[in-house]
Parts: sequence; structure tokens; C-alpha cells
Amino acid sequence: MKPALLVSAFVAALACAATARALDEEIVARLGAEEVGTRLEAINALVASGDEAALALLQAMQDGQVNLTPSGRVVVVRGDKAFDAATMAPIEPEPEGLESIVVNNRIRGALDTAIGALKLLSPDRAVRLASAKAIETTSQAALLPLIEKAISRESDPGIRKSLQQTKAALDLKSSDPGTRLAAVSTLAESNQAQVKTRLLALLEKDASGSFVEPDAQVRAAAERSIDSIQRRLLISDYLARLFTGLSLGSILLLVALGLAITYGLLGVINMAHGEMLMIGAYATFVTQQLFKSYAPGLFDWYLVAAIPVAFAASALVGMALERSVIRWLYGRPLETLLATWGISLFLIQLVRQIFGAQNVEVANPSWMSGGVELTNMVLPYNRIAIIAFSMFVLLMMWLMLSRTRLGLFVRGVTQNRIMASCVGVPTERVDLLAFGLGSGVAGLAGCALSQIGNVGPDLGQSYIIDSFMVVVLGGVGQLAGTVYAALGLGVLSKFLEPHIGAVLTKILVLVLIIAFIQKRPQGLFALKGRAVEA
Repeated sequence: MKPALLVSAFVAALACAATARALDEEIVARLGAEEVGTRLEAINALVASGDEAALALLQAMQDGQVNLTPSGRVVVVRGDKAFDAATMAPIEPEPEGLESIVVNNRIRGALDTAIGALKLLSPDRAVRLASAKAIETTSQAALLPLIEKAISRESDPGIRKSLQQTKAALDLKSSDPGTRLAAVSTLAESNQAQVKTRLLALLEKDASGSFVEPDAQVRAAAERSIDSIQRRLLISDYLARLFTGLSLGSILLLVALGLAITYGLLGVINMAHGEMLMIGAYATFVTQQLFKSYAPGLFDWYLVAAIPVAFAASALVGMALERSVIRWLYGRPLETLLATWGISLFLIQLVRQIFGAQNVEVANPSWMSGGVELTNMVLPYNRIAIIAFSMFVLLMMWLMLSRTRLGLFVRGVTQNRIMASCVGVPTERVDLLAFGLGSGVAGLAGCALSQIGNVGPDLGQSYIIDSFMVVVLGGVGQLAGTVYAALGLGVLSKFLEPHIGAVLTKILVLVLIIAFIQKRPQGLFALKGRAVEA
């Protein structure tokens, strides 16, 4: 139901009650005053009353249903009927010459705050929680009576604590030192950065050199509260960086998993690997558009269908690439690098011709919108899903390599290609399937990346260098090394960026990797086998 219809229904219900819950007529009359300040005072007074009828009246005013008669009487007009704004009693006959009360931006802002605050008395917990969160940063002392009334009626501990924090923030303006001291002590339990800012203001000095807060006890308590809040904010900040680092690391892991197979098995520096990621992302976009056109009712499931589509599209392109170009360049790393770099440019231009040079948007399904709200941070559902998806793909890769015949062949060829060929392993077919598998996993990475940003022709270029660093650092052909390197680099980058910036972070990470490879060329995990040991 639309908000306007809800308001109309509420007003109608109140009209049936007639004068059961009448508002102060003098306050209501001031809503029609010419001076904006007088109308604002009337709105604040209605909020302070904490009356549900006040909520209905202010919502009607926000919707343009409040009018003024020639005699100055404030009435609510709904459809072809008029009601007295104070009592909601019907007016017969409908007065003539009604003039709509103008709601400018200043009045509209006050109405938004007032309506949000009055919803603190709603029977719906979700509405009360949203209202409590909305007024946490308010500076309107006129809301204090309503907040106190809501606290006395509130049974939910979370909402009650939020309201107590809001009340304490408003009590900082009290003229009573004891009230301010109690407010500072209450705010010490906060986890909000804006509360810390408010407390810091108490320790400032004015133009004359005197403290803004004249009471020494209040200032001392404010300093202790600031330290307490700062510790909690620091912990929240570290946890947020850790989550963001794991999110970045899981993306690097998805991108590097396929590269770890192809580079470890074939020794091919495939500069077109990033374009396999890009193809997977565009396959996801195409699947989304097909669902929009032909199955809009099932749109929330398009991502499930896009996963095998992205894998298949990238795998087929990768297998075609291996069969047509890379197979003839084994053992020639420079020629392979230049050839795959040229192929990457060709694929980028081909996508530009088909989809255009502009980025395309891939929407999140409804179940991936929003996030988990924790202390001073939000964990987006789409990034949580990407982390879980990365772990799922990693598990499937491990099962494939350790529990299937293809995985046995891949491990055998990786360790000693000549010996594997001598015992009957079809190395050329293994090369083809492994390259397709690695490219398909890159397509899955593109499917995941499409959920956290726009998709464009240059998408793969942003990750190819980082994925090579992950593979080299983890150890060529080593799945466990790829996992540790990807997650480690992701977390390290997010912890360094706030201090030295994104550019210097990339430079420093590269220098650290080079220094590590100088000491341990085989990476974190060395590949074992006769060919390697020889």
C-alpha cells in the first residue's frame, strides 16, 4: 500500500474516534501561522506531546492535506471531506476558500524529523528501531520529552540503549552539571564516532580561553569516555579492515586459482587470463538480461544460472585459445607472453564492438542486497557471498585435483611431464582440459566480481598482475600456497592502505614479494617431483 493511502487510512480511523484523542487547539492553530519559526515551534510541541494523533496530523501536513480556512482554522482535507485538525471531528458542510499551508524545505526537514521521532511509539519493533537510529544524531532538545516517554515504554534492550544514548547526547546541553556528568558516563558505552566528536567538543576552549565545559569533573569524565570509545572504534576498524582484506583476498584467490593450474602445469605466462575473467562477467550480464526479458519473475535466481554459464563461456574460449595458439608455443615463454598479450587486446576490442565501450551494470539479486550491521560497521551480503563462493570453488578444485582421474593426470603432468607421458597419460588432452578448467575458474571470478562493481572491457586488466604475484608467492602449481598468498596479500593491503595510500601499498607489496622470492624462489610451498628436484 502506498504511504499516502496509509496516511489516509490512519486519518480515517482517527476520524471515527472523533474527539477521543484531541490535540491542543492552540498548538494546532500555530501550524497555520505566517512565521516559519512559529510553525516550527508548533511542530516541536506536537512531537513533545508524544500523541499518536500528532503523528497522523504531521503526516497529513507532509502530504499537503492540511489547509487553512479564511477564519484561520486549521483543517485536514481527505478526499471530499474535511476534519478539524485538533479533534479530527468531521466538519459539515465543508468550508469554502481553503488555502493550502505551504511546506517549504525548512518545514519539510522538521516534519521528517518529527514524524521519525513519533514513530518511536509504534507497536512495530522494526519501525521503532529505524526511528531510534534516525534520531541518534539529532540536536533538537524539543525531542527530549518524547524520548523519555519512549524509554519508559520500551522493552527491547537494543532500542532502549539507542534511545538512552540519544537522550544523553541531548543532556550534554543541560545547565545542570550533574545531568551533564551522567550523560557523559552514559555516552562512554557508545560505539559511534560522532559521539566521540561531541565529547571532544567539551574539551575545547572558546575565544576567551575558557573551556566550553566549565565543570572539571565533567571534563575528566569526558576524557575517560573518549578513551573508552576510541578503544572500541579501533577494534571495529581492525575488524572492518580484516573483513575487507578477506573479501579482496577471496577475489584474488578466484582469479589466481585458474592461473595456478595453467601456469603450474604448462609453464605458460598467459596474459589473456584476465580476459577470461572479463568474459565470465559479461556472460553473467547476458544471463541477467535474458532473465529480465523472458523470466522476470525468476530474476532473483539469475545468478545461480549465470555460474555455469560463466564457467562454460570462459572454459570454451580458453580451450580454443590453447588449441589454436598456445599449443604451438610451449617452451617459448617470450613468444607465448607476446601472443597472449595480443590475444587479450583482441578480446577487449571484440567485447567493445559487441557490448560497447561503456561499463554495463549487473544488479544484485534481492537476497544479496543490504548487509549485516555490527558495531560501527556493515558487512555487505554480496561480499559475504563472494567469500563463501570462493571457499566453495576452492573445495571443488581440491576435490577435483585429489579425488578424480583428471586431477591425478594434472598432478602427474605437473610434476614430471615426460614420465607421465611414458606411462600412458594423454598429456596433450590433459593440457587442453586443464587450460579449459583454469579459464573456467577465471570465469567464475568474473561472475563474482560482477556483484560488487560495474562490468567493463578492461575489467581483467586490473587483476592480472596481482594474480601472477599471488601464484608466484604461493608457489607455482600449489593450491595451498595460492590460498595463503591471496588471503595474505588481501589482508596486508587493506591494513596498509589507510596509512600509506593505495599506490604506495601496491609498490610496497611488490617490493616485499621480490625480496621474499630472492630468499625463497620456490615460493611459500615448493613443488615436489623428480623433474623439479633434478
